[in-house]
Amino acid sequence: MRNCTKIILFIFLAVIFSTQGYAASAVELNTKADASLKELYTKTGAAKELSKKSVGILIFPAVYKAGIGIGGEYGEGVLRIKGKTVDYYSTAGASIGFQLGAQKKSIILLFMTQSALSNFQSSKGWEAGVDGSVAIVEFGAGKDFDTKTVTSSIVGFVFSNKGLMYNLSLEGSKMTKIKK
Repeated sequence: MRNCTKIILFIFLAVIFSTQGYAASAVELNTKADASLKELYTKTGAAKELSKKSVGILIFPAVYKAGIGIGGEYGEGVLRIKGKTVDYYSTAGASIGFQLGAQKKSIILLFMTQSALSNFQSSKGWEAGVDGSVAIVEFGAGKDFDTKTVTSSIVGFVFSNKGLMYNLSLEGSKMTKIKK
C-alpha cells in the first residue's frame, strides 16, 4: 500500500508541477506579475498605499502546491524596486503531515525597510520564518487593514486561492534567485 501511495503522489505532483507557468519567459512572468498586483489592488486599496511605502516588491503570480501526506510547492516571480524588475526568483517548499489536495495561489511580499530587502537580496536561499519574519495580512469579506497598523519589515499577501487545499502560511518556503 505504501508503494501505491508513493506512486499516486509522484503522478499527482508531476501533473500539478507540469502545468503551464513553470517555464514562463521573463516577458510572461512580468505580465502575470502586473496582473497579480492589479488583482491585489482591486481587492484592497490599502495594499496599494502600503506598496507605495515599500522599498521592494516580490511578486509570485502563481504558486502551485499539492500533497498527499507529503507535499510540495513551486512558483516563479519577480523582484521589483521602484517599479522596475531587477531579478527573478523561485519559491519552493516541502511539507509532511495531514494534507490532501492541490491549490494555486498568488503571493506578494512588500519589503518595508532597506535592511529587510538587502538581507533578502544577499541570501543564496532566503527562507520565510528563518531568514526573515513575514507578517501575513488577511483580508476578504468584511476584512481590511490600516496601513498605519502594519509595522513589520516584510508584509505578505496570499490571495487567489484556487483548488482543494487552503493555506495562508509561508513558513518554510525557500526563495532563490533564478535566471530568465
